[in-house]
Amino acid sequence: MKVLGISSSPRRLGNSEILLDRALEGARSAGAVVEKIVLNEINFRPCQECGGCDKGGVCIIHDGMDAIYRKIADTDALILSSPIFFVSLSAQAKMMIDRFQCAWTAKYVLNTVKSPRKRRGIFLSVAGSYRKDHFENARQIIRAFFATLDVEYAGEIFCGGMVKALDIGKDEDAMNKAYAMGKGLIESDE
Repeated sequence: MKVLGISSSPRRLGNSEILLDRALEGARSAGAVVEKIVLNEINFRPCQECGGCDKGGVCIIHDGMDAIYRKIADTDALILSSPIFFVSLSAQAKMMIDRFQCAWTAKYVLNTVKSPRKRRGIFLSVAGSYRKDHFENARQIIRAFFATLDVEYAGEIFCGGMVKALDIGKDEDAMNKAYAMGKGLIESDE
């Protein structure tokens, strides 16, 4: 089983990426082959709303997203992590998701997508604020993204109060939960 982790923080090895790494460690412990991509290290453009995908459901912009499309199509489970910026996802996460307009068009407009194999995904997010409602917008975007890709929304971890880099390491409960959720992605499929 393949598990793809997507880190969408602009900061390397920050709280959201540490949480992602812990979930991937859990998946690996259950026998999964894991891979992580860091969106901030991939050169890609935002969706241009050019209509290029209207006929075939495929994006006509060729850049770093080409590899992301392939990796997501080839994975059995998906884990996406993002910090919360202004009560939403990071720009990197939103830019990637917007580029899946082609998948939305293929599925909902052109009706050319057959339901693929059963896949599951989890969403991990951190914020400086302790307000739980600051995660709501991000949750809705991820749910829509997963639904477009026929990925079951299998869970989430939201951690508030993560102001400084490495604060997540002090939250033993969140770290243990991330490990268990990553492992659970694999064990529940057996």
